[in-house]
Amino acid sequence: MHTIMTTSLHHSPIYGPVHSRRLGLSLGINLMPGDGKICNFDCVYCECGTNGQRHTVLPRPTRQDVSAALEQALNIMLSEGKVPDVLTFAGNGEPTAHPDFAAIVDDTISMRNRYCPNARISVLSNATLIGRPDVFSALMKVDDNILKLDTVDTYYIYKVNRPQQHGFDIGNTIELMRKFNGHVIIQTIFMKGDVEGDDVDNTSEQFVAPWLDAIRSIAPSKVMIYTIDRDTPVKTLRKADKATLDGISARVVAAGFECSVAY
Repeated sequence: MHTIMTTSLHHSPIYGPVHSRRLGLSLGINLMPGDGKICNFDCVYCECGTNGQRHTVLPRPTRQDVSAALEQALNIMLSEGKVPDVLTFAGNGEPTAHPDFAAIVDDTISMRNRYCPNARISVLSNATLIGRPDVFSALMKVDDNILKLDTVDTYYIYKVNRPQQHGFDIGNTIELMRKFNGHVIIQTIFMKGDVEGDDVDNTSEQFVAPWLDAIRSIAPSKVMIYTIDRDTPVKTLRKADKATLDGISARVVAAGFECSVAY
């Protein structure tokens, strides 16, 4: 694997605000340590680098750490005349893996209501833990429950998303996504290139048609498709072109779902 350390980590527990291609002015909430990455996926395109490159020394921020830092950041933003469009759980790993994730979501909703009631709360998740009742309940409370579904092809998942747990079952994950009854946004990265000599272009009919079938089955409120925009740990990956993304988006819309594209 070709790796060059040009990827970057996020500050913890709060980073930004940043201008997100998909969400607007976003204040990030990182529930992982600021000095490394903890994730149960190890995606080859992750802007934070690979798990092996990013071992942590610091602990995860506590619920109290997150609440205090978020309140401070919101006070600073408002004093500067800035109001976030969204408070986004993302950062250096899978946010739902934090043991106090559900309680932190409750705290964040309360603080949002107090400081910036028009801001949305979004969670960017790889969907691996949505079978946990506490995680499911918390995701039902946020405005934008954004779950990753890059493909339905198991070989591709293990080559590109690289689950760290044994027996990851994409069919089971799709069934769990259906249980949100539409309170879910599906997020998919389309890209080209190779990983260790294996083609990872997921824009062909072989990948798009079954993925679209899964979209129909899940019936999300929206689909977000995008491509590589930042440095990746694997340097043989390439962006999907605009025409290809537009073509996939048109098929999503024709299937009856709203779709946004970030090039």
